[in-house]
Amino acid sequence: MTNLSDQKKPLWTREQIRAARTVPLIPLLEKRGLKFVETGGGNFLVTAYPGLIAKESYWRWPERNLSGNTIDFLVQILGMSFHCAMTEIMES
Repeated sequence: MTNLSDQKKPLWTREQIRAARTVPLIPLLEKRGLKFVETGGGNFLVTAYPGLIAKESYWRWPERNLSGNTIDFLVQILGMSFHCAMTEIMES
């Protein structure tokens, strides 16, 4: 039986996760070398992923019925683990 003192504490606080969700996507992805085409209204097409649209800290990919925030992009689109995504976002 494991007692509560043996359990690991979460690495990321709720406040850090909440803040990471709202980090602007475009500057973060530009650091990774991704290219964009501005389509107006603050929307950007991510050229490496045809049809994927990013705006501020949100993205959507209508053709695949996917959407989310900054963390979701790194995890769902780039295939990063949650921990790696949080590390990259917090270091940006």
